[in-house]
Amino acid sequence: MSYQPDEYKHVKYLWDDKVADKLDPVENLVYRSNKLGEDQRITNTGGGNTSAKLIEKDPLTGEQVEVLWVKGSGGDLRTSKKENFSSLYSGKLHALDKVYQNYPDKGYKSAGEDRMVGMFTHCNFCLNPRASSIDTPLHSMIAEKHVDHLHPNAVISVASCKDQEKLTQEIWGGKLAYVPWMRPGWEAAKVCEDTYEKNPDIWGILLGQHGHTNWASESKSCYETSLWVIETAARYIEQHDKGDATFGGQKYRSLSDSARDELLRAFLPVARGLISEKVKFIGTLQTDETTLRFVNSVDAQRLAELGTSCPDHFLRTKIKPLYVNFDPQQDNLETLISRFKEGLQQYRADYTAYYESCKRADSPAMRDPSPTVVLIPGVGMIAWGKNKSESRVTAEFYNCAIEVMRGAEAISEYTALPVQEAFDIEYWALEEAKLQRMPKEATLARNVVVVVGAGDGIGKAVAHRVAKEGAHVVCADLKLETAEKTAAELTAVYGQGIGVAGSGISSCGPAIALQVDITNRKSVQEMFTQVIFAYGGIDNVIVTAGVFLAEGADAEQNDKIFDISFGVNVKGGYIVASEAQGIWNKQNLNGAMVLTTSVNAAVSKKGSLAYDTSKAAANHLVRELAVTLSPLVNVNALAPATVVQGSNMFPRDRVISSLAKYDIAFDESESTESLRSKLANFYAQRTLTKKPITPDDQAEAAYLLISGQLSKTTGQVISVDGGLHEAFLR
Repeated sequence: MSYQPDEYKHVKYLWDDKVADKLDPVENLVYRSNKLGEDQRITNTGGGNTSAKLIEKDPLTGEQVEVLWVKGSGGDLRTSKKENFSSLYSGKLHALDKVYQNYPDKGYKSAGEDRMVGMFTHCNFCLNPRASSIDTPLHSMIAEKHVDHLHPNAVISVASCKDQEKLTQEIWGGKLAYVPWMRPGWEAAKVCEDTYEKNPDIWGILLGQHGHTNWASESKSCYETSLWVIETAARYIEQHDKGDATFGGQKYRSLSDSARDELLRAFLPVARGLISEKVKFIGTLQTDETTLRFVNSVDAQRLAELGTSCPDHFLRTKIKPLYVNFDPQQDNLETLISRFKEGLQQYRADYTAYYESCKRADSPAMRDPSPTVVLIPGVGMIAWGKNKSESRVTAEFYNCAIEVMRGAEAISEYTALPVQEAFDIEYWALEEAKLQRMPKEATLARNVVVVVGAGDGIGKAVAHRVAKEGAHVVCADLKLETAEKTAAELTAVYGQGIGVAGSGISSCGPAIALQVDITNRKSVQEMFTQVIFAYGGIDNVIVTAGVFLAEGADAEQNDKIFDISFGVNVKGGYIVASEAQGIWNKQNLNGAMVLTTSVNAAVSKKGSLAYDTSKAAANHLVRELAVTLSPLVNVNALAPATVVQGSNMFPRDRVISSLAKYDIAFDESESTESLRSKLANFYAQRTLTKKPITPDDQAEAAYLLISGQLSKTTGQVISVDGGLHEAFLR
């Protein structure tokens, strides 16, 4: 009753003896966890836990004691390290059973369940600060050295069937026992302990509506047992797969890629605005074949209404998704928007009724009643979350739910968790405590900030500044490679998932890189389309892109310089604003725009006629746009003086030319940044503060203008020039 490593079809066999045998026991547990977590068919992000009971030396007594090492609360198997595991004295954990038995009954769940979690800290070995999982007692009470508790789609499919107990026996041939649904905790662990003691030959337990737990005396054997459980279930489902008749067969045909993209470009900002009634949400779009097979099916609406089964799923996806009644072959955008509005209103009413009918005397206040998953026939799925990471995981979890329903419907009939049980999980005091412990959201959390010119200089500094405040940053630049570099820098600091156009943009992370030519409307439109597909909409747009070209004696060449200067510095800002306006209007959410002009707009100089006059025009463009985009969007500008550091307007040859012009001593062998520093210090002496102007100075002003702290300020140009008195307004 096992498979050879090369026989697995539905999971990956990743164990490598050459690696595992070199590890100490705790490292081996981490290794097993990582290998299980690498395959999302085995367990979802943040789900499942693994453990090992190991002999350790007590730091106080010097005696050899048994210690339970178990993946802690909030960790992820794929990425967990040793510090993500809690360690507890096994003896002390077992002693807690007497404490649990002394807690009074609350009527719907032992009052001691939630309080027991707080008792785990009294069992910590070596003062390990990692918070213990709610599943800790399950790992403790199974009297085997190694235990895995997982949530694989194939196994949950069986656990979600109406005849799940009978199927458990049939599929695993008596090697898995069955325990009906119980909320995770001490009581559920006691039931599993009793089941194990009564059935000493079993390899594991199927937990109704939840997943499974299995064990072994050695780590590798435990890993292989986990794979055997999942592979066996997946093969059984495969044998009963309904093919084209899955989910009752196809009801709707998908739109073509081009038609779908056209529809979504217009719909997503509207949807984001409507769903962000209380707080803003970030979207993740799924249009893959598996998702479309479900949303296009006959049974999709029925199954969606039933809701998800596994508690790990609906903590993200809520009790059920919003299924939009839309016929992709007959209905149009206006119909989709209308049906979405109707569905959203009904969903919120249903959710409120669900809360009111299920709430307990001590239940937390009702959370936002908006859906986190939206299903649209012919189009796909849109998942929503407070940030990109959360919406991506929500999409992942509903993908798992789809696979669970597919498997359950193939072998039996899908059943969801009872509504009251679902509520008691969603509004569990422990879950609420987790939410309350989360740090306060940063100023720009939930915001999508498009930074045009993010490849270097001021734009790069702005991208880093707004990312620091929690923004999702679109790093756009004429040169894609420089935009990618900035996005990669942000991703390295704030999370994984850099995306670029054409490479799975909807699954990107906190920063994406896009190419754009702001003098070309089609290029700007394509940029914003990619932003919409990545996040669902926009909030703030900051344009730092600009060009400086010095005039000479050639009049014809000067004419070209004028055209380029006004094309980039003025018309470019106008094109970006006019395209962004359509998105802002669809969202109906407040936004902010910042253009970068220059103090040269107010200072007459020789040799920069085209640049200075274009920046003067840009100043007035700001005022015009402030009127045009009001009252929804504030438009302001920052006006730098000569920002030399890191600026593509000051390439090495221009810096050297300026140093020579002002008779500043330098050596040709010096680095470009050293030369720039000399020039910047020279310019600084012209100002009242006598300090060089840096990109970070401009970035601070840009952040301030979109932060909400100046929400009553619009149509203004803020000089960030160190106090250049020639630029004082007269």
